[in-house]
Amino acid sequence: MAYDAGFASSRVYRAKALATGYVTMGTRDIVRASRFYELIAREMGVGRSAESEDFVGWGLPGAAAGFGVALPDAVPELEHGMVPLQVDDPEQVQRLYEIALSNGGAAEGAPNYCGGLYAAYFRDPDGNRLNAFCISEH
Repeated sequence: MAYDAGFASSRVYRAKALATGYVTMGTRDIVRASRFYELIAREMGVGRSAESEDFVGWGLPGAAAGFGVALPDAVPELEHGMVPLQVDDPEQVQRLYEIALSNGGAAEGAPNYCGGLYAAYFRDPDGNRLNAFCISEH
């Protein structure tokens, strides 16, 4: 799921191979963040892969890709950045954007086509920036 969206325009053919990894975002409210990301994960077809009182993670069983949220004391090196979420098609990008906005997220960039990608940008309730995208030539 970790992927540099700006890299895709000239290398769309390699994009799916590059889209692997795991990211953890900080939160001040683990319960609120879990509710928000549970809906995102459900739309993406993944479930909870790890959980404790200060961390929740989602991903496919046995896969090296996924995402999670943690309280600052659990992972003190967390910084705000952009988290890419690769999905299957433009319709799913649109649904994730709508789910985010209707559940406490903030708009950062409406879904659109750009350089071999269809992408939308939004922030979660803690201010983390996300990019839902799919590889699409239009």
